[in-house]
Amino acid sequence: MDLLSFSSLPLKKPLLDNLQLMEFSSMTPIQAQSLPLILTGKDVIAKAKTGSGKTVAFGLGILSKLNVEQFTTQALVICPTRELADQVANEIRRLARLMNNVKVLTLCGGVPIGPQIGSLEHSAHIIIGTPGRLVDHLQRQSLDLSHLNLLVLDEADRMLEMGFEDDIERILTNSPVSRQTLLFSATYPDNIMQMSKRMQNSPEMISVDEQNNEIEQYFYEIDNYQRDQALAKIINLNPCESTIVFCNTKIACQEVEAYLNKQGFSAIALHGDLEQKEREQVLFQFANKSRAILVATDVAARGLDIKELDVVINYQITPDPEVHVHRVGRTGRAGAKGLAVTLVATNEIQRANMIEEVLNSKLVWQTLPNLTIDSANIVQPNMQTICLTIGRKNKIRPGDILGALTKDANLDGKNIGKINITELYTYVAIHHNTVKQMLTYFKDGKIKGKTVRARKL
Repeated sequence: MDLLSFSSLPLKKPLLDNLQLMEFSSMTPIQAQSLPLILTGKDVIAKAKTGSGKTVAFGLGILSKLNVEQFTTQALVICPTRELADQVANEIRRLARLMNNVKVLTLCGGVPIGPQIGSLEHSAHIIIGTPGRLVDHLQRQSLDLSHLNLLVLDEADRMLEMGFEDDIERILTNSPVSRQTLLFSATYPDNIMQMSKRMQNSPEMISVDEQNNEIEQYFYEIDNYQRDQALAKIINLNPCESTIVFCNTKIACQEVEAYLNKQGFSAIALHGDLEQKEREQVLFQFANKSRAILVATDVAARGLDIKELDVVINYQITPDPEVHVHRVGRTGRAGAKGLAVTLVATNEIQRANMIEEVLNSKLVWQTLPNLTIDSANIVQPNMQTICLTIGRKNKIRPGDILGALTKDANLDGKNIGKINITELYTYVAIHHNTVKQMLTYFKDGKIKGKTVRARKL
């Protein structure tokens, strides 16, 4: 039997059948190393980057132990950000598609707490949340962790960086000592090891450092006043559907977004000042290829797992070499070619030298040609995102949306892209040539008997 095959593991049949439908045949290195330990009940501390497949690893661990007949909270995943919590919840729901009556609930800040309290009255098998909101529910006694048997800390290093240590300790004191605890972190600083000692029982340590040689990485020395023009020129020289531009501050994000759009590019910004609904909309538009460029801070982009990401550009070089490695590692995944470019002002050369030491290889420096933009080389996305006033609360599924659009609205299925369903809204990527037809249908159109309104984002 292939030891890298999911079928080599003692997983429930619905999980194995669903993995086959999802075309997940072989395990990634983090899955192969951690899943056998997780399934035997061991505590695990694992070093793994975003995109390594860790969510599938602990998601399968959670679902394999779940007793769906018992309406109590049996698993809790703590995440540093709302975006990551939503991604984890969606992935676990995908993994659980062939299991009956699995209730997954997200508890994050930035949204009203009342509906969450209402949902908790009926309990949930699996809860995914951010530390602050989880503590809020514990203080209100709306969250009961007394039956918890599996606790996951995802991106633990980021949670400590963001100052959530006290909140995590509070959550730990409200959960059973006998639980299984899984700790996933992209780095192993001292405070992570100290946290592990406090919360885990003889954990097995796993470290997966996947070097990706498919990423071409270039550095450009620039004058500060050239930074915006240099960024636009690099994007112009490397036209593609998905580019992430990293900035060190929220203000830089907003300014870069405005500048790029003024030059005719298709950019959208992701930073900490956005409300939850706005952040979701930004992520959906970039992931479904309605926008070609995402301008983001590191905190906002943490946990972001966009497949087929073509180019990463560091508009501002980070002072932390490990952060640089994380930024660059978002491209060139799954064997695909990737490109990473970093702009370095003369007074920032020391930061580049630190990165060179961490990478243990010579940086490749290049000189930009003239900064003139070729307007014919600017990528304009073929897709646009439409927001529909219907969501999970209405028991809606992607198949319901697709059926209404193809059968009732008479749209060609090949013009319909990703469908993202949230609690109250659904976001559909649709070819720009058919937007008018779709909006016309929803002037009177319905989905599952419910009148639905539609608007372009």
